[in-house]
Amino acid sequence: MKQLNPTAVMTEPPSSIRFQNTGAALWEKAKTIIPGGNQLLSKRAEMFLPGQWPAYYSRARGCRVWDLDGRAYHDFAQMGVGACVLGYAHPHVNRRVMEIVRHGSMCSLNPPEEVALAEKLIALHPWAEMARFGRTGGEACAIAVRIARAASGRSKVALCGYHGWHEWSLSANLQTGSNLDQHLLSGLDPKGVPAELAGTALPFRYNQLEELEALAKRHGREIGVIIMEPIRSVDPAPGFLEGVRKIADRLGAVLIFDEVSAGFRLNVGGAHLLHGVTPDMAVFGKALGNGYPIAAIIGKRSVMNAAQDSFISSTFWTERIGPAAALATIEFMEKNDVPDALVRYGRRIMEGWQHAAADAGLKIQVSGIPPLARLAFEHPDALALQTLYTQEMLDRSYLVGAAVYATYAYSNTIIDRFTADTTKVFRSIKQAVDAGTVRAQLRGPVKHAGFARLS
Repeated sequence: MKQLNPTAVMTEPPSSIRFQNTGAALWEKAKTIIPGGNQLLSKRAEMFLPGQWPAYYSRARGCRVWDLDGRAYHDFAQMGVGACVLGYAHPHVNRRVMEIVRHGSMCSLNPPEEVALAEKLIALHPWAEMARFGRTGGEACAIAVRIARAASGRSKVALCGYHGWHEWSLSANLQTGSNLDQHLLSGLDPKGVPAELAGTALPFRYNQLEELEALAKRHGREIGVIIMEPIRSVDPAPGFLEGVRKIADRLGAVLIFDEVSAGFRLNVGGAHLLHGVTPDMAVFGKALGNGYPIAAIIGKRSVMNAAQDSFISSTFWTERIGPAAALATIEFMEKNDVPDALVRYGRRIMEGWQHAAADAGLKIQVSGIPPLARLAFEHPDALALQTLYTQEMLDRSYLVGAAVYATYAYSNTIIDRFTADTTKVFRSIKQAVDAGTVRAQLRGPVKHAGFARLS
């Protein structure tokens, strides 16, 4: 690999970097030297198009991605797994980050931006009084649960939704192995999680208040924490969030809203603000820093102060780039009403799918909040249809999966072109369905639907 001059100022991405293996070939090599191939399940090639997915990027800007061979795609897959709400390499955020880099992103002293970010998040959420920071959503949820357990003095956690990979959550699968199947990911094996944690994580399903009531009846005040996503694929049913709040109060449990996915998409701040139900703590990540690592835990003083009674500390939670990027991202969001654009673009995408399916005579399900739209084919071999859709759209220079995180970098023109191409692909998929040739038209295996070993 050619060495770069570390002092050079690059106005363009590092196109001088060359790899002996590109795209799918490099991914196959990676799987032999990196367990699981990479660091994030959601970015595995097998989750999209096994054997064909480009897998790696050389540069990204706006809503466009260039692979290692220089081919450009419009990203209608994940936009950095939901991190880049403003678009890739956004100039407003990048300028702020480069200022930090020039002046030193790490030091023996603390970055003043973390105080400013704490003040900003508290101002956006008047119920909150204190904040702590991490760098990823999963670890922020783990921090929140640790603080909540310290505050309540109890170990059992009732959970609803996906909250990351850490032991406190994955221990839910120690009892049946499938407790978390309906919480975004299926097939999560709790190997490596101490068996002694069995029974400490108690799942209940979204909008099924009676399931939380049953847990409360069975475990009572042994439950010290209730953590849930306030919204994800559907709106909360009337009285659901209010009911959860009442149960938490009755048990004396700390209520945590996990806003890692929904936060800063429907509004500037937590989505729970739109529903008028106040938690004791809330967790943010993904959209908060527009691609730069930053996560936040905010909460009431009476709960957050318990962090001082438990050892929660890490060197890189004190670096300066994350909070600076978050402040710049929030500033741009407020000045440009970014959530409104995300909702409008998301609705346009969802309507485009529906119109394309009606035109082709395909049966699909479209769900999710508009900024996080989800697509599912109604067919016995639905995963094969999804794989074929991804394959054909890749040929048309789109990165496509089963969900779209909307970005401010989209435009009506880009979305309309995406819809037009989707319409053509849906017609060809319908022809394949009618002819029984869906799998025959695939140039590789069917995509994975959940967690699975790659070797």
